[in-house]
Amino acid sequence: MTYLELLRRDRLPHILCEGCGDGIIVNALLEAIVELGLPREKLVFVSGIGCSSRIPGYLLFDSLHTTHGRAIAFATGIKLANPELKVVVITGDGDMAAIGGNHFLHAARRNIDMTVICSNNYNYGMTGGQVSPTTPRGWRTTTTPYGNVEPPMDIAKVAAAAGANYVARWSTASPLQIKESIKKALTREGFTLVEVLTQCPTAFGRRNKLRSAVDMLRWYKENTVALHHARELEEKGVDLSAKVVVGEFADRDRPGLVRLLGLVKDEKEEKKEEPPAEERAARRREEEEHLREARKRILEVIAKLGTPKIRRMIELDMDVEKIEKELLKHAR
Repeated sequence: MTYLELLRRDRLPHILCEGCGDGIIVNALLEAIVELGLPREKLVFVSGIGCSSRIPGYLLFDSLHTTHGRAIAFATGIKLANPELKVVVITGDGDMAAIGGNHFLHAARRNIDMTVICSNNYNYGMTGGQVSPTTPRGWRTTTTPYGNVEPPMDIAKVAAAAGANYVARWSTASPLQIKESIKKALTREGFTLVEVLTQCPTAFGRRNKLRSAVDMLRWYKENTVALHHARELEEKGVDLSAKVVVGEFADRDRPGLVRLLGLVKDEKEEKKEEPPAEERAARRREEEEHLREARKRILEVIAKLGTPKIRRMIELDMDVEKIEKELLKHAR
């Protein structure tokens, strides 16, 4: 199976703008699924509201298009109701980090078993290009025409600090890294997040002198720094405030919420080995002997307390059920 076979071709053409980076995300996501060999019936996609949240509608999987900011909440319900499903949330920076910020924060804290792919285009692209929680300082949007003065949220660092098992951030200028991180995220237990810095030339780029997808991709290449390299530069006192750090921010192996709730068996538990046939037979003989001894003691007690008729039945070694019926009559 190829990734093209996982697209709903009857839904094409799509509504995404020319040059939108969400197509790169879709390509990396579907290639990751194909390479992992994940069965289609075991995956379910959930999204909220926004450009990227329309992606599941073009994928040949079961999906749920929910309300603004609530994708992670719906995904939590799906996972707890059917732990066998692999739940993937497709969201954007406005959908997840703003109105959905509380769900995002506590899903990472609780380490809920799901993979979140966040398309971060630095603005509310679908509704007119307003400022979002991740808009960098100084950049223009429809609601910050003179430049944003607020400090932006660092989605990857927030997720890592809150307790997510796996967190990575890349830009659409690095599609292979996106694919490999999605593969890791899909195979990890607990809450996993892949943030993708994506171009939005229509709503964001043209207001910041980056009018084409190529311009924005070039900007990402020139202004992103790998995490390990960033640490080296910071130790030397280099100012990286104008750069975006990319890489893997968390890679842990803590148990997910589904396991903590006891909804799945712990594969790490040692399997009890079946004892040899001779040992099983010896145990059976021993248990049968214990039963005979117990029956004998019970009958002895009954013989002392019962009527002459019952004692006579015991002496004749009559059926236990008949003795039981006679005992019930005697009790009445």
